[in-house]
Amino acid sequence: MKLFPALVAALALSLTVQPAAARKKKEELPPPTGTLIENVSGVTPDGKGGIARFAALLIDDEGRIAEVFDEDDDLPERVAYKLDGEGRVMVPGMIDAHAHVMATGLRQMTLDLSMAKSLDEALARIAAYAAAHPDAPWILGGGWNQVQWGLDRFPTAAELDRATGNRPAYLERVDGHAGWVNGPALAAAGVTAATPDPEGGRIERLPGGKEPAGVLVDEAKALVAGKVPPPRASDRDTAFAEAQLVFLGNGVTALADMGTTIEDWQAFRRAADLGNLRVRIVSYAAGTEAMALIGGPGPSPWLYDDRLRLAGVKLWLDGALGSRGAWLKAPYADAPETTGLPMMTETQLGNLMSRAAIDRFQVAVHAIGDKANATVLSAIDELSNTYKGDRRWRIEHAQIVDPADIPRFGLHGAIASMQPQHEASDRTMAEARLGPGRLAGAYAWKSLKAAGATLAFGSDVPVEPAEPFLGLSVAISRQGADDQPPGGWQSQEALSFGEAFAAYTTGAAYAMFAEDRLGRLARGMRADFLFVDRDPSTATPAELRETKVLETWINGVRAWKADRPPAVAGPSAPETR
Repeated sequence: MKLFPALVAALALSLTVQPAAARKKKEELPPPTGTLIENVSGVTPDGKGGIARFAALLIDDEGRIAEVFDEDDDLPERVAYKLDGEGRVMVPGMIDAHAHVMATGLRQMTLDLSMAKSLDEALARIAAYAAAHPDAPWILGGGWNQVQWGLDRFPTAAELDRATGNRPAYLERVDGHAGWVNGPALAAAGVTAATPDPEGGRIERLPGGKEPAGVLVDEAKALVAGKVPPPRASDRDTAFAEAQLVFLGNGVTALADMGTTIEDWQAFRRAADLGNLRVRIVSYAAGTEAMALIGGPGPSPWLYDDRLRLAGVKLWLDGALGSRGAWLKAPYADAPETTGLPMMTETQLGNLMSRAAIDRFQVAVHAIGDKANATVLSAIDELSNTYKGDRRWRIEHAQIVDPADIPRFGLHGAIASMQPQHEASDRTMAEARLGPGRLAGAYAWKSLKAAGATLAFGSDVPVEPAEPFLGLSVAISRQGADDQPPGGWQSQEALSFGEAFAAYTTGAAYAMFAEDRLGRLARGMRADFLFVDRDPSTATPAELRETKVLETWINGVRAWKADRPPAVAGPSAPETR
């Protein structure tokens, strides 16, 4: 009983000390970090060929995904920011595996003929543009397509003269493989009846003679293009800003820039130095000279918080079907005098590929015709015996492949970098160019995948719009916006949604050595994602075409929002910087 007072005192002391210790411990807790985005309907490739679903993401302060939560998981309470996704659909940022960044921006600043449905409409647009820009020394633009106009010929310089007057004009075809020029442009370049066709190019001639008709195909474009005043650095900066808006608004968070020049690279760097590089760009230099100038001894590291990297080089082996420059094994069905325009021999191609591979630059080769694809595959066969390791040889477009060559794509893990929208745009033209007996290997996505090729999908913007959900619709339906043809064109080559989704995400990331950071929403990956207005995995092809991007986030920061309201003062989730 004598101990009772001492026990009471000890208890009293503990009651007074414990709360203070607890308060001290609470004060020593680190400040909350990260951003929790909850209440979402998440859809992502699972990295194993399937689709995973989730309900919330935790993003760390470095812009990476710290945790992915299912519907029944407990969510962390102590975070720096918390955002209610309001049940909206979240998908990974789309990756455009084949884009032309600067051309996309410059198209926004010059004459765009992509919407012209006839020659007369095109000429009316050109005349209106010329009148609206009286001080422009040249009339520049592109996007025209004589096939879309229903012409069985190219337009002429004389027709263009009517709309342009005495100022020179240079207008690129939609595929970028032909230029429509007027009389003053031909005169400025000194192109006459005596000018020979350059190797890998063709000067279209007037019937019955040698006079230039007004269209220059592939390597012949340089005859006039070399006289066009180049964009100033400030023009490139503006064009790049315009291009970024195009990509962000369409949900493209990363892309492969095919044909980066040193001037393009410097524009990207200038934007990044000012904090204005928002999308992620993996560059493929425009030829080996630009490759060495930009990259020096090898590919660059990831720069600017994983936003810019030079990975390799882009080489051109042939032209395009629309201008009959694609290199075919047999003559064109609608022009039996030609098999296309190879831009180099197999030996020359192998030498350039070897020059890049020896310094571990990744090689991407433009090949559209079946002869061009077979030639690239032969070069890959030969070089793979010398250059071991993970090379990821890329074939850009791979539009027309001899069925006998399709299994060769799997021999060395070649990447088929393809653009689904081309199939919908080109199918009737491809039928005319090839004839019905040579279509089995046309836009053969399913067969190439089955052969072991990795599919990486893109748009070839500005040739086609940078709209991945439109591309997804075509990939699963083999139909255009008119739902034609019934059942899909060469429907055996249609993909499942999961296969097409992977080609725009994990496949495209793999194609540019970025699968460890981009392409899906999983722990450790970059927090690049979209909010969209529907679940694309359950949408019909028509519904996919109508999918709207509501918000685009890169590195856990909102970079673009549709119809963004005015900014409101006060704390909020991270916004674009």
